[in-house]
Amino acid sequence: MHKKILAIYYTQSGQMGEIMEAFTAPLVEAGATVEKTVITPVTGYSFPWTGKRFFSVMPACVLGIPEPLAPLGIKEKTYDLIILGYQPWFLSPSIPSSSLLQDAGFKALLKNTPVITISAARNMWINAFVRVRNMLKDAGAILVGNVALVDKHPNAVSFITIFYWMLSGKKERYLDIFPKPGISDEDIANTGEFGKTIAKHLDYSSWEGLQEELLSQKAVEINYKLMFIEARAKPIFKIWASFIAKRKNRMPWLIVFKYYLFIALFLGAPILLAMDAVFLKPFSSKKIKTKKLSYLQVINR
Repeated sequence: MHKKILAIYYTQSGQMGEIMEAFTAPLVEAGATVEKTVITPVTGYSFPWTGKRFFSVMPACVLGIPEPLAPLGIKEKTYDLIILGYQPWFLSPSIPSSSLLQDAGFKALLKNTPVITISAARNMWINAFVRVRNMLKDAGAILVGNVALVDKHPNAVSFITIFYWMLSGKKERYLDIFPKPGISDEDIANTGEFGKTIAKHLDYSSWEGLQEELLSQKAVEINYKLMFIEARAKPIFKIWASFIAKRKNRMPWLIVFKYYLFIALFLGAPILLAMDAVFLKPFSSKKIKTKKLSYLQVINR
């Protein structure tokens, strides 16, 4: 196989680098040339975060305001496949990832090129994927596959462990009680199986049926409760972001948003889910199925 692949991604903790290594290993074994490129913002996002710094990026992230990137140093003018690795921040593509997809040079590279996306999220990835999917479509890329990796622990548990990881920089068990944060080592290793499936399609230069095969391997799974919460959080986040972006002194409002987020997660979400379970979900099975299918597809119909 003499194929050229660009694997481009952003990472703070190094987790996405581990994912890309496991994900692309079968492609390298199959004889493809994989060029790995890390997205580097001119103004970096230090890791671990401080709470103040983390919430300060919310408005720009939700509104999709790009930041300057360092030169990517991409070697080739065309590729047989581009693999884009990204993380959702505040239900949106991270600022470095969003900035890349708005970069004129990278958009030119994307045009008419097959692309596979792979995300690593705490658990809510749908809104970020839809935005990435739309941006790829606008750039003229051919999205042929998607993998969505998540922390599979309960919502409240992963909320605590991810903040411990983000603020301490330690991917370890908080208090020796909570599970390790982030994508599990097993799930990272298992991305190699997805890579084998992709290698087969790449070898034959045919992407037909790839996403269906990835779905059969559970490369993407949708949790209805999280989908329900995320759908209702999306417009609220945009209202907050638009409001805060217009303030001269943003910090007091960012603090208010932070506490709103905690209350919404631990109090508001359970109440909404209970109401949905009684009044909406039993009568909406067809609508739910259609919605899930739209998020599993790589084509925005």
